Amino acid sequence: MTRALILDTETTGLDPTTGDRVLEVAAIEVVNLLPTGRAFHRLINPERDVPPEASRVHGFTASMLADKPLFAAILPELLEFLGDDPIVAHNAPFDFGFLDAEFVRAGVPKLSRSRMVDTLEMAKKRFPGLPNSLDALCRRFGIDLSQRTTHNALLDVQLLGQVYLELMGGKQPGLALATAGGGSLRVAPAAADAAPVSRTPRPIVPTPEELERHAAFIAKLKDPVWATLEG
Repeated sequence: MTRALILDTETTGLDPTTGDRVLEVAAIEVVNLLPTGRAFHRLINPERDVPPEASRVHGFTASMLADKPLFAAILPELLEFLGDDPIVAHNAPFDFGFLDAEFVRAGVPKLSRSRMVDTLEMAKKRFPGLPNSLDALCRRFGIDLSQRTTHNALLDVQLLGQVYLELMGGKQPGLALATAGGGSLRVAPAAADAAPVSRTPRPIVPTPEELERHAAFIAKLKDPVWATLEG
C-alpha cells in the first residue's frame, strides 16, 4: 500500500519572507494513487490583512477569517494527518516555503524536502513547452473544471489528485473512476452481469513459399544447436 497526501495552501501573498501568511490549507489522502475519502481542511486567521489582489484569487478577506484559529492551533492535527508520507503539490516549493515559515514560527521542524513531489515539474517533463498550470492540465486530461471559480484549496487538491493519477500513468484498465460526495474519487467496480468479451482465435499458418524460405535460411546456419539434439 502506497500512501501520499495531495496538498494545497492559499496565502495572503507570494512571499513568506516579507510577512505573507497561510490562510487556508487542505490535503487529501491517496492510497495507490486513488483518494480514500479522508481529507484535512482548515481556514486560518493569518493575523494580518489580506490584500485585494490576493482576495481576487481565492475569495477570502481578513474579516471572513477573523474568527478562525491561528496556524499554531491547527498544526498538531495537520502534522498527524500528513504523517511521514510523500506530499504532492503543484509548484510544491511554493507551498513548502510557506509551511516552512509557519512551522518555524510555531517552533516545529520544517518538512523534509525528500517528501516533496512537485506535479508542476512532472508536467513540464511530460509536456515540455506547453502550459502546465492546474487549469491547463485539467483541460488536457478532460477533468471537469466547472466548479473552479476561485482558487479554493480543498477543490484544488481534489482536482490535483485526478491530475496526479494521470501524470503517474492514467486510469488503470478495468477501473472506472466516479466522483463521490465531496468530490473525492472512488473505484467503481465493473457490473457483475457484464457480458464476457468473446474473441475468435486467429491461428497463423505459414504458406508453402514461407516454409521453403525458412528452410533455406536454416540451412545456412553453421552447426545449429538443435541439430545435435535427439528427436
